[in-house]
Amino acid sequence: MTVPHLLVHAHDDNVGVVVVEGLRSGTKMLCVVTSDNSSFELEALDDVPIGHKIALGDLKSGDTAIKYGEDIGKFVADVKKGSHVHVHNLKTKRW
Repeated sequence: MTVPHLLVHAHDDNVGVVVVEGLRSGTKMLCVVTSDNSSFELEALDDVPIGHKIALGDLKSGDTAIKYGEDIGKFVADVKKGSHVHVHNLKTKRW
């Protein structure tokens, strides 16, 4: 059994959460969609800490971030598939 690197809640999500320590750029990640236990592979383009997000596709500034099937904020910079998503490129819509 292989341990996943990234968890995604729903197929409509556009970000997933890193669930391993020390994820390095160039890692071919095993990504698991928890809603149906399906999986896919994605290459990490950055070193990403555990608990942080990764883009599942190319996203544009102004796009909505979807996690757990819910709107979690707005991208404030373009983000490439496999890149780190955090406060430098994602902001809440609350303020």
